[in-house]
Amino acid sequence: MPSRVLQLSLFAISACAAGDPILGDGDVAGAATTTAATATAILHGHNDYLQPAPLQRALALGLGSVEADVFLEGGELRVGHERWQLRAGRTLRALYLEPLRAHVAAHGTESLSRDPLRPFVLLVDIKADGDAVYRALRAELADFAPMLTRFVDGRVERGPVTVILSGSRPRALLAAERDRWCALDGRLPDLDAVPPPPADLVPWISDAWSRVSDWTGTDELTAAERARLASLATRARAQGRELRFWGAPDRPEAWQALRELGIARIGTDRPTQAARWAVGAGDAPQ
Repeated sequence: MPSRVLQLSLFAISACAAGDPILGDGDVAGAATTTAATATAILHGHNDYLQPAPLQRALALGLGSVEADVFLEGGELRVGHERWQLRAGRTLRALYLEPLRAHVAAHGTESLSRDPLRPFVLLVDIKADGDAVYRALRAELADFAPMLTRFVDGRVERGPVTVILSGSRPRALLAAERDRWCALDGRLPDLDAVPPPPADLVPWISDAWSRVSDWTGTDELTAAERARLASLATRARAQGRELRFWGAPDRPEAWQALRELGIARIGTDRPTQAARWAVGAGDAPQ
């Protein structure tokens, strides 16, 4: 018989899977119990803004990170994968920064991630004009400084929310700053760079799954593929970084393999099913 903590966790996740209304903000902290939050912190909500309840579903399920694509449009940091999808008012501030601040105010600084090895990450994927977007984002993040991880002279002052920039990354701008509110998403070549980039500047390594494998999750990974992936994960960990792939198979067999191989963040477009898998509620439906 599962523990009461796990029973409550599975109840919360099953409610989402059954199509019930997403848990209100006041219920999130109770639903994402310590057990579930630790188990599901490995999950990364890819393009979270496309979910029925952006951010809120991820918080209810205890995901460790979410991703939002942004453009600078009309003086706003608008969220969307393509420019034609952008809408006035549908911004990074409205969908993510303000709700995260409200959540921290209501539930405390430890409510977003209960896995000490995995801080809650807001991955901002800059789709174009990286330098211009960063200047706008830097001014915006100043309004949310109390909840953000701060990077100062190589020192990391962890806050409830860590912001990492991906996509069109303003690498030179960030590298030149001694005091900043965000870090960079690296790529596989960063693992071989001499000298390597500082881990406080590049705490994540992310790359396309197609660069390492053509496995679809319908059969077994070859021994060579497993060895290559495990080696990459070990090297990233030794450098103080977390490894993630985009475009990896999004199914239980792949989630399991990636976890076994030490991949730190597992991306998914199916957060409810992935969370059920993570806490042991059985394989997600295909």
